[in-house]
Amino acid sequence: MADGTAALAAPSLRELLRRVWVLAAPTTAVAALQSAAQLVEPWLAARQGTAALAGWAVVLPFALLMQQMSTGAMGGGVVSAIARALGAGKREEASTLVVHAVVIALGFGLAFAVALAGFPRAILGLIGGPEAAEAAAAYCAWLFGAGAVPAWLANTFASVLRGGGRHALASRVLLLAWVAYPVLAWLLMEQARFGLAGAGMAFAISMAAASVGMAVVVLRGGAGFVPDLRVRLQGALFGRILSVGLVACAMATVANLATILVTARVASYGAVAVAAYGVSARIEFLMVPLAFGVGSALTALVGRAVGAGDWATARRTAWAGAAMALAVTLVVGVFVAAAPGFTASAFTRDPAVVEIATQALAVIGFALPGFGVGMALYFASMGAGRMAGPVVAALTRIGLAVGGGWVLSDLLGYGLQGQFVAVALGISAYGLITALSVRPGVWAARG
Repeated sequence: MADGTAALAAPSLRELLRRVWVLAAPTTAVAALQSAAQLVEPWLAARQGTAALAGWAVVLPFALLMQQMSTGAMGGGVVSAIARALGAGKREEASTLVVHAVVIALGFGLAFAVALAGFPRAILGLIGGPEAAEAAAAYCAWLFGAGAVPAWLANTFASVLRGGGRHALASRVLLLAWVAYPVLAWLLMEQARFGLAGAGMAFAISMAAASVGMAVVVLRGGAGFVPDLRVRLQGALFGRILSVGLVACAMATVANLATILVTARVASYGAVAVAAYGVSARIEFLMVPLAFGVGSALTALVGRAVGAGDWATARRTAWAGAAMALAVTLVVGVFVAAAPGFTASAFTRDPAVVEIATQALAVIGFALPGFGVGMALYFASMGAGRMAGPVVAALTRIGLAVGGGWVLSDLLGYGLQGQFVAVALGISAYGLITALSVRPGVWAARG
């Protein structure tokens, strides 16, 4: 019984799809709302002027990195550890993992706050230049200084609930936060005249409220168990979370490093090009929350199957979820590729920004569905504890996006268009390599 499946009845494809859908539906709804709320950001930033939009674009990779780490990366480590503990019937271990997850969240949240709220001009200036850095400094200080720790706590508690299979419960609290965010951002940015900094204030307030709500739900047993707060911290339990979470965080860093380095390359063409690529990058990373709806379900379901030793079901569940993620992201990708000018003009009225963003979206749009599939299987890989394939995929992506961009843009003289083609190639390679890693020879019990 090397694959752990001989004594287990294999569920049908229809049943696997039903399982994924039951858990994915509420999270996908919140992810869609989150995406809509965050798409308001560049629109509001553009209303403050091109400099503000460029400032927002420079902060974007760091904001996305924090969200991806806390929600899908280290959050995925939390989901995976708790799901595997529950799948193996170790309820006490699951309850003690909560405090360890909170300690990790506090550490990472403080690291983001100190680095990006403490030195915004120095860090952002290296990427987007002094004009964009100055426009973004106050926004960055509020977003991370007041918002990083609450965001990490809210997303960590949500991961605890998802690890217990309570995806709908986690979604209800986050739903309220993301409904309030765009309205609050508009009020603070325009009515209170705080400008771009108002978006950072709105994020901090929304996440603070969400973290308190999530904490109450978890401490009352919302995950199916009451956390044990009187635990002695154990290295082994930190290891259960970090063994998956650190690898996933490194991958999220690489993914956003690709955007950061591409932004730095684009900065040589001026603030208008930085603002335009920011619009394109926002659409690109829209695939992350959309795929996360399915991916979070896959992390929990795959983790439980692996905990029970049923690797065949784990693999089939992953591919069922990947098909669902493709259905969700294909719609966005086709629309963006077919109507890049319309998409770009929805965010800004600056004709120069629209022109460059249209060039980027016309190329990158075709790669977005593959990115969505890759992201879904990345979350499934966290549940399986098999991260080597996604790591190779992430490194390949950054190599093609940055190195390929240098070759096409600088050596061959294709300029910005060559850089955008390199970004699309990197995204496509990421999806393909991640998909190839989900196969019996890799996803199997180790002797």
